[in-house]
Amino acid sequence: MSNSSVHSFRRVLALVFALSLLVSSCGGSGDLTNSAIPESKNLKAPLSEVFDLAGNALNPFDAIDAKAFVFVFISTDCPISNRYAPEIRRVEEEFVRAGVRFWLVYADTDTSADAIRNHISDYRLPKQVLRDPRHSLVRLAQARVTPEASVFLPGGRLVYHGRIDNRYADLGKERPEATQHDLEDVVKAILQGRPVPYPTAKAVGCYIPEPK
Repeated sequence: MSNSSVHSFRRVLALVFALSLLVSSCGGSGDLTNSAIPESKNLKAPLSEVFDLAGNALNPFDAIDAKAFVFVFISTDCPISNRYAPEIRRVEEEFVRAGVRFWLVYADTDTSADAIRNHISDYRLPKQVLRDPRHSLVRLAQARVTPEASVFLPGGRLVYHGRIDNRYADLGKERPEATQHDLEDVVKAILQGRPVPYPTAKAVGCYIPEPK
């Protein structure tokens, strides 16, 4: 083989190698996950200091047949959170029969179990309730305010966190009714095998206080 042929062959090999690197770096997947939100790890392990109202530690991700996990962070004394009680109830009733695991999460350290029970009764809220006084779930779900929702896939990936709908544009700016139902849209997409339409939408409400 002549020197010019050798050089041409080497140039072809280099081009093929460069193209293979480019293809591997641009690879993607068409699943329901969204790369904007990092995957949560080891959700089958117990979460630290997450309790039911009886004070029993539990893992809210232990339902092996759940199609999705929805956490709605609320509080007893937030007016915006309380105004969302009917919508929270509606969404829970719509999806729980479809295999979605739905939890209400109270993260305020000062809120007692009795106060939560009274709140659930007064506002006719769903009874699947967690207390998260040390904010294990708050951090995992990237929640900031009440009310705010987070949705996980069974494999442990957080695919949405943010507002329930767009009823509140900002503090003190409330629409007559919501025109976009973010939480409902996300859960419907999961159940229908479609990509989640968006990873987050800013929630408006009362800031979750830091643990004491």
